[in-house]
Amino acid sequence: MALEYAKNQRSGFTNRIERVAIIGAGGQVGKHIAEAIMKTGKHTVTAITRTGSQSTLPPGIKVTHVDYDNEQSLVDGLKGQQFLFISLAVTAPHDTQDKLIKAAAKAGVPWIMPNGYGSDPLNEKYINENFTGGVLRAGIKAVEDTGTASWIIMACQHWYEYSLTVGAWAYGFDFANKQVTFYDDGKTPITTSTWLQCGRAAASLVSLPILPENETDKSLTLSRWRNKPLYIASFKLTQRDMLDSVERVTGTKDGEWKIDHEPVHDRFERGKKALAGGDRTGFGTTMYARCFFPQGDTNVQDKLDNERLGLPKEDLDEATERAVELWKSDHHATRWG
Repeated sequence: MALEYAKNQRSGFTNRIERVAIIGAGGQVGKHIAEAIMKTGKHTVTAITRTGSQSTLPPGIKVTHVDYDNEQSLVDGLKGQQFLFISLAVTAPHDTQDKLIKAAAKAGVPWIMPNGYGSDPLNEKYINENFTGGVLRAGIKAVEDTGTASWIIMACQHWYEYSLTVGAWAYGFDFANKQVTFYDDGKTPITTSTWLQCGRAAASLVSLPILPENETDKSLTLSRWRNKPLYIASFKLTQRDMLDSVERVTGTKDGEWKIDHEPVHDRFERGKKALAGGDRTGFGTTMYARCFFPQGDTNVQDKLDNERLGLPKEDLDEATERAVELWKSDHHATRWG
């Protein structure tokens, strides 16, 4: 695609994102995206939600109710929006995102962030082996098939607060029983992002000018990421680093935790076998085990956009404390996706 400039756009073009729609604004990452964008004061933020939904939405957000099974309802609800964030629960019907993207294109929405906050979509081997490739490729293809909209994928790797406390099948921690299972020796570094960092990245992204004004304008613009991943992160750390942080936050020591070890490739194969036998928990076991393979597929530090977006360096113990408080509140028992 030839480089576009604001000076060449049609009459009435505004070189900034003023109207943002979010599907899943009451969800785990969607809530933080909505709150961070609203905090800028630069955008009208609308939660697109099912009629009759009981999801708790951020205070002050504009709400538009739609029928996901009625395309015209979706088109009407999305009309006038400039950027659409899609954050769907894993329990959503498989055709939901396709319906949303097609409707967004008919409504004239030019920018879409499809569902798929996590893995690098350009790392084909990794996303094939951790089972996220299908979702990532489907979202990208659906946007490209519109012929009018552009996509941006947020490659943030796994969410720290969620993955630390949701269960032993993720980052290995079982808080209820004070147990942790290390993949191999627990010293394989991975990259992970907090929900707050995801929200800040989204807010920074949509606060940029859309296009360069002209050929001499070298400022950062949203169009830099047209049909590309946006790479962000909070921490590069090991499970041992996580446990050290948990112990500082909770005032515990190694002797108060049962620390087990499991070869990461054994765990990966165990998850695959469970999934093949119809046990859906095998999906999470396999996905997380794959991120701890020693080749470091989540470590995309050479690609990170943190500095460009002005994202802060975060405090690990503060993030761990937030995660522990979520676990204490039984957050994961009532929310998924």
